[in-house]
Amino acid sequence: MSSPAPSAAPRPLLLGLIGSGIQLSRTPAMHMREAAAQGIGCVYRLIDLTTLGLDAAALPELLTAAERMGFDGLNITHPCKQAVIPLLSGLSAEAAALGAVNTVVLRDGARIGHNTDCSGFAEGFRHLLPDVPLDRAVQLGAGGAGTAVAEAAMRLGIGRLTLFDIDRGRAEAAAATLCDRHGTGRAVAGTDLAAAMAEADGLIHATPTGTAAHPGLPLDPALLQPRHWVSEIVYFPLETPLLRVARAKGCRTAHGGGMAVFQAVHAFRLFSGREPDAARMQAHFAAMVAGG
Repeated sequence: MSSPAPSAAPRPLLLGLIGSGIQLSRTPAMHMREAAAQGIGCVYRLIDLTTLGLDAAALPELLTAAERMGFDGLNITHPCKQAVIPLLSGLSAEAAALGAVNTVVLRDGARIGHNTDCSGFAEGFRHLLPDVPLDRAVQLGAGGAGTAVAEAAMRLGIGRLTLFDIDRGRAEAAAATLCDRHGTGRAVAGTDLAAAMAEADGLIHATPTGTAAHPGLPLDPALLQPRHWVSEIVYFPLETPLLRVARAKGCRTAHGGGMAVFQAVHAFRLFSGREPDAARMQAHFAAMVAGG
């Protein structure tokens, strides 16, 4: 009797990340390590606009190239999360509602945009800041990541969210959308950061400030009080200048690693069609951070 033919190995994944200043991203390693743990080959490439001397205007060319080279999917980060939308053939309900995409699945000639930032932020927040007061909060940043984070804030139960952005029109548009979806008065575009912080229980930071490419603090540290909680989306470095100041003042804090891990967990599921091991991916992330 002949022995059964060996089962075919799972098809390897080819993935990429498009964004500016992304050389220190932990996302490629998280996906490749989880794929390896599941017995899948995975190559994950950085497509760094800064290194290539490009900007978001190059997105049509980059998406076409990725399709032609057989990529299974792309993660999308700053400054492309909104610019990529007109180039897609479809959006998940979440991405359409948020108007921002951080994950594009390339399959059967289609480009489908998803958003895993919202669910990723919410899950990370619950893990790192359980039982904090949620009556009022301030959010800095209403761009591609900020819109997803603001939606997550609503779902977490924050009663009133005051949004600030360098583009006030963007903050106003985000606040109006949130009120349409969650009720009048739930969100507002702020005009006085000091006054808003004086009333707030906590601060959500959703801008690139604090990264190597955008060093510094996103607000005057005098506005932070020990009673505030502070939730960060920047994860490299894991201890941003904002978190360092907040911890020194006695604030409860959540680093950006929670969002980084859980958005990757959800994106891996979309790319591979397999169920990721969230605890294993958290451990991978923690090992990378510990290793420097």
